[in-house]
Amino acid sequence: MTAPSHPLVRVFTQRFSCTLRGARLARQLALVSLDDWGIPEGSELSADAGLLVAELASNAATHGRVVGRDFELRMTLLGGDPHSAGVLRLEVSDPRRERRPAVQPHVYQAESGYGLRIVDAVAADWGVVDRVIGKTVWAELATVRAPAPAR
Repeated sequence: MTAPSHPLVRVFTQRFSCTLRGARLARQLALVSLDDWGIPEGSELSADAGLLVAELASNAATHGRVVGRDFELRMTLLGGDPHSAGVLRLEVSDPRRERRPAVQPHVYQAESGYGLRIVDAVAADWGVVDRVIGKTVWAELATVRAPAPAR
């Protein structure tokens, strides 16, 4: 039997209330889903993904909030064969297109404004795309697979 030619794809999508409580729930469900996908809670990839989901979801709840509208979390795991690297893509969509995120300059003893600096430092890549209603902020993490056993 030959290995499939297409990469393994797993997707999780869920809408949450545009509140800080919704942001916490998004992070918790993201970690549960990753564990179901074989990325155990406490692993480096799970910790990084949890941090990114927490930052992006709290930004959506804080800066992208529109009364009566939710935000959406979408996680996509694209993996090659068992011995190659893959990509975990995290997307958080909110209804406010005009409030585009940007990395803020460092301000000594600032109490906020570090979220996207963290995203920029942890993610392999990130960006923002417009939607018909609102925007999607995405971040990607490289997944690392175990090296092939010696024969």
